[in-house]
Amino acid sequence: MTIPYPNSQPVPPIAAVSPPSGAARPRVTFLGTGYLGATYAICYAELGYEVLGFDVDADKIAKLNSGEVPIHEPGLDELLRRNLAAGRLRFSTDIAETADFGDVHFICVGTPQRADGMGADLSYVEASVTGLAQHLTRKSLIVGKSTVPVGTAEWVEQLVGKHTPSDLGVEVAWSPEFLQEGFAVDDVLRPNRIVVGVKSEWANGMLYAAHKGVFDLAATEDREVPLVVTDFATAELVKVAANAFLATKISFINAMAEVCEAAGGDVTQLARAIGYDPRIGNRFLQAGLGFGGACLPKDIRAFQARAQELGAGEALRFLHEVDLINLRRRTRVLQLSADLLGRRSGPAGPDFSGTRIAVLGATFKPNTDDVRDAPALAVAGLLHKAGADVHVYDPQGAENARRAMPELNYETSMADAVTGADLVCVLTEWADFRNADPVALGELAAGRRVVDGRNCLDATLWTQAGWDYRGMGRP
Repeated sequence: MTIPYPNSQPVPPIAAVSPPSGAARPRVTFLGTGYLGATYAICYAELGYEVLGFDVDADKIAKLNSGEVPIHEPGLDELLRRNLAAGRLRFSTDIAETADFGDVHFICVGTPQRADGMGADLSYVEASVTGLAQHLTRKSLIVGKSTVPVGTAEWVEQLVGKHTPSDLGVEVAWSPEFLQEGFAVDDVLRPNRIVVGVKSEWANGMLYAAHKGVFDLAATEDREVPLVVTDFATAELVKVAANAFLATKISFINAMAEVCEAAGGDVTQLARAIGYDPRIGNRFLQAGLGFGGACLPKDIRAFQARAQELGAGEALRFLHEVDLINLRRRTRVLQLSADLLGRRSGPAGPDFSGTRIAVLGATFKPNTDDVRDAPALAVAGLLHKAGADVHVYDPQGAENARRAMPELNYETSMADAVTGADLVCVLTEWADFRNADPVALGELAAGRRVVDGRNCLDATLWTQAGWDYRGMGRP
């Protein structure tokens, strides 16, 4: 039976569904054990499900099975070890074993930006779905969780139909993820909403059963978790629309920072004032270096590319400017650095030859080791290209940063990075940096000059300690 969507019609009641495996609860698999898949697999085992994580990367699977999380995410390593020991969780490189194990298979592979354009590369989705479908021997539900262009779920349905016998009755659904790095464990266990795109009562019931652990936990904590049951297209659009909105809000306040700099205003006070308006809110109104990471930059570009394909490109033209504003923040740090050091900019930009610069932060945000499209690391690279002797310190991301930019110098402490520096650039808002003692650091630096790329420092405190301070959009 097909559920009568769109959502203007009532959502039918969710019927109880027995897992095809015969288990009491659906057995779940997560295909792809990167940041998304590993986090979900571990947290769902914590919720009491039998879980199998699959990946083609044998080294990653070996680490996970030995209790080692290949990413930095607070609280995840303890949950991994606990659930491995409990026998609810294991990881495999065997796709046939994965197909046989699961009732609900979540696709959690990456969808990076295509090398030849702005669109999303769906080759990992295709490989995982095709590989899984070819080994299925009973009815099951394949659920997309990766961030994809609208229309992908219908295409996945076609792939499944091509590679599985029709009498198995394998179905497809879509349920986007909303993880925030640094807060991902809570985002899985205590989500602020669950969105599912389904076509049948059976798929709806299976997904409800697969999320029942989340609802049960919420009940014990006297919370509610909103459930949005919708069609494929809407479920796919929810995630990219959310990311586009967040990116727009961040770029908006950074655009205001540019205006404040020209007019002599203070963007931190401006953001505080407008944030009191409940229609606007104060979250994501922190002007600074801009957004990065594995999601927002590539997702807003893929959204624009897909809108063009659908003939709705004009509707998302503003996202191009959002992207440009974001990228301009990186070169703004170079301009502020040149001003502090008294360096003039030529046609090729400022020349920092003979200058030692400490860069505090390499990850795109604190509480992660993720340096993918990280503004902090990008700025460090730009400073290096401009001739600076760059010394980087990050509490968690140094090894990933070294692999991405081996030409930079990496230090094992904030003190080592700052020692002898003519300029300090704070580019990721780690608590260690926010709470650093400017007097003590001033004794180590060759010159007391600081660029606060995240507006995370106490400007008065640093100025009183003798530092020449420059913030983003601040006088």
